[in-house]
Amino acid sequence: MRGLEGKRVVVTGGTSGIGEATCRCFRDEGARVVSIAVDDGEGNIVCDVADPAEVEQAFAQVDELLGGVDVLVANAGISIRSSFLEIREEDWQRVLDVNLGGVFRCAQQAARRMGDGVILMTASTNGLTGHEHYADYNASKAGVILLARTLARELAPRIRVNAVCPGYVLTPMQQAEYTPEMLAAVDASIPLGRHAWPEEVAALFAFLASDDAAYITGATIAIDGGETA
Repeated sequence: MRGLEGKRVVVTGGTSGIGEATCRCFRDEGARVVSIAVDDGEGNIVCDVADPAEVEQAFAQVDELLGGVDVLVANAGISIRSSFLEIREEDWQRVLDVNLGGVFRCAQQAARRMGDGVILMTASTNGLTGHEHYADYNASKAGVILLARTLARELAPRIRVNAVCPGYVLTPMQQAEYTPEMLAAVDASIPLGRHAWPEEVAALFAFLASDDAAYITGATIAIDGGETA
């Protein structure tokens, strides 16, 4: 894709699932990539995106490694499957702090370092329609969508900002929460008949960061196999 060679890219949550696939995709396009994640990994900056001080320190390390940021993929997120009446206060706060607060903190740090740049946020189809047992997750992802749209207006024309809304993606997080029977039932409900692969979401991020998407900003793009259709 045009314009990704040599770009300085930061991916949060880059050690597994969509984030890990996104790191690989950008590297294949010739970009220089740094991952920020709560767990340790090769070439990864360890950081809890819910902690403002840790985020600030992580981006100071990004400065040392890359000398700035051209593209941010704010992807780090968690979910805790629970019925609404059973959600604990600490779980509600943790999900919002990571999924929405973490995106805000990383986007702010990245934007301060960007000339012309791109900020991409992992939202979810859960931020577009209601899904049982994920009230906290759904609320956080709906917030990400409106954060992206707001920043697209406020940071234009220098920085483009878009939200990507994956549907069901076959990630370790998904497999940990769903039994094989649950996964099969989901597949049966999706028009394309399967979960997405992380690499398919990563390819969308790469396109949106490239010069081929130079007129796309403020968009909310579902990648869900037709689920929300």
